[in-house]
Amino acid sequence: MGNQFKLGVVGAGNMGAGIAQKMAQEGLHVTLVDLKEEQVDRGINNIKSTLEEGVSRGIFKESEVTNVMNHIHGTTSYGDLKDADLVVEAVFEDIGIKSSVFQKLDAVCSNKTILATNTSSLYVKDLAHYTNRPDRVIGMHYFYHPAKNRLVEVIPHEGTSKETIETTLLIGKLHNKTCIQVKDSPGFAVNRYFVPFLNESVQLLEEGFGNIPTIDAAAKQAFEIGMGPFELMNVTGVPIAEHASTHLANEISEFYAPANLLKKQTERQKEWDLNGEVVEEKFDKIKQHLRATVFGIASAQVEEGVASIEDTDIGSKVGLKWKLGPFELMNKIGIKKSYSIVEELHSKRLTFHHPALLKDHAENNTPFTFKYVETHHKNAIAYLTIKRPEAMNALNPVVVEQLEEAFDRAEENPSVKGIAIQGSGKAFVAGADINFFIECIKHDHIQENVAFTRKGHHLFRKLETSNKMTVAILDGLSLGGGSELALACQAIAATNQGTMAFPESGLGIYPGLGGMLRLNHQIGKELTKYYVMTGKTIRAAEARDLKLVTDVTDLDNMQETVEAIVEKGRVDKYEERSIPNSFTPHQQAFSDHNIELLLKGEQPKGIDEKTADTLIGILKAKGPIALKTINHLINKQADLSIDEGIELELNHLTEIFSTEDALRGLTASIRNTQPVFVGGPDHYEHV
Repeated sequence: MGNQFKLGVVGAGNMGAGIAQKMAQEGLHVTLVDLKEEQVDRGINNIKSTLEEGVSRGIFKESEVTNVMNHIHGTTSYGDLKDADLVVEAVFEDIGIKSSVFQKLDAVCSNKTILATNTSSLYVKDLAHYTNRPDRVIGMHYFYHPAKNRLVEVIPHEGTSKETIETTLLIGKLHNKTCIQVKDSPGFAVNRYFVPFLNESVQLLEEGFGNIPTIDAAAKQAFEIGMGPFELMNVTGVPIAEHASTHLANEISEFYAPANLLKKQTERQKEWDLNGEVVEEKFDKIKQHLRATVFGIASAQVEEGVASIEDTDIGSKVGLKWKLGPFELMNKIGIKKSYSIVEELHSKRLTFHHPALLKDHAENNTPFTFKYVETHHKNAIAYLTIKRPEAMNALNPVVVEQLEEAFDRAEENPSVKGIAIQGSGKAFVAGADINFFIECIKHDHIQENVAFTRKGHHLFRKLETSNKMTVAILDGLSLGGGSELALACQAIAATNQGTMAFPESGLGIYPGLGGMLRLNHQIGKELTKYYVMTGKTIRAAEARDLKLVTDVTDLDNMQETVEAIVEKGRVDKYEERSIPNSFTPHQQAFSDHNIELLLKGEQPKGIDEKTADTLIGILKAKGPIALKTINHLINKQADLSIDEGIELELNHLTEIFSTEDALRGLTASIRNTQPVFVGGPDHYEHV
């Protein structure tokens, strides 16, 4: 994947080496440059050491380590970057050093090369001045550790070309990064509020609001996070917090200035002492102050156009591992209350923000709404992107509604010939939002589950029957409802990272958005039972062999592939097909007679003992009611039209969601534990 791109990284320190490692892990060829051989060797050895640690933890195989290292070329010669498509500068955060690197790169690299800076505090526009290609200069702010943290802030300056932005975002996706586009401004999107979160914690310590462990504990509770601000500063470096605060103060206002105690701690060159007693009685004032800090700054930066509400929240959830973003948290605790604590902080420190955005929402008592589906057009194709990367683009009522609205607009647009649906981040769509299902069950609102599913069916049939060609771009994981969404489109264009799977039987339920039905009409009921009952993954090449996928290509060729599919026009995806012989054992194992034996835990006929034992073991871990229901529905749907099959699925939803197994299976999933199913009389008396 992405073999057509040649990439470079300048700076073999922790950040540069980590960036190069991640690029190589995703199959991209990267040249790692530093001034001296020993620096290059140290960076290469650090990469190999990190990968070997992954082998010891079962994350990588030795062969994968070898493959990654073969994609990295270490050198001291800038000349080796001359034909690179993109070079990321990752040297010390100093304008003099960085500008020197940019001048060298500009002189050596071809005209096509994009020059990106991994700065966390400098203006991208200032570095662009040191080149003769300002239109091909951009910021790529990676978060530590760049081989593990998925967030990258992509920062165009005013002179960056649209083509440069598009190519940078594509390369970001090619090495499995979640990219958010932000304005060239102090702190960009995430550090703009994260650095003051750290600094204000020190200010609270200085003013006697609590000791370090109390402030850390209160902060963790306030933002539902795993590490407190002082613990975080010890990990990332106390001087970094002081330096970043100074920069923000110089660029924005005195409010951001580093606390005196933070300056002193930096001068001492010591970490914070995290020992001491936690005093919970002091939590409320600490939580209020830190929340007000984050809420006020997040609102102000959206007003200033630094980042959208959605990207501000994505930045915190993906880059900082917060459970909720600032705007989601404001909604949770209440808009009026959020505004009141921001207003109170502003009244005490007038250089703090007093954002009109939050004030307007508070006066109207309206929570923030989030746009989860973005649309962009290129060459007569409307690309609909589902943007919930932190939730792997899971479907919920809001997402489905917004997807339908975006689809309707694209379908009504006379200039649009085709409509492509894709996910952001590393997944296509990881099913329906399990938390939504659980809440409906717990509050006895199962009919809301049914209504959501019916609305999903309505949208999926629109996709399937539209006069405009609809294409699912299957790059990465898809589960349950995501696989059902892909199968509902008229065509699927996949990368080798694209997968489909139906895990519902292990959740005590069944795929309710037509996945069984459409598979049944394409590959037959035996293979449908195999995939749906076992939850086995269907990889892109396998899906192509079964003619479920129209074409498999690289992500960097996806645009051309989608355009070719649209140009060719609609074909009957339900046409009869011959199934390759390699699938015959699965068909035999799930024949009408053998499936009854398998569900009883008995040896099926004509299947080797090892395979039979494996299948029996897999099915024993699934919900017994779900398996019986799946078997019943697939048998019935084989003889029904698509619309009739949909009604059959909908008619069984209330019963399946009412079972104890459904609640057990769904709850175990979000807790990442193995469910213990209880079944019922004959497992399901209605089937």
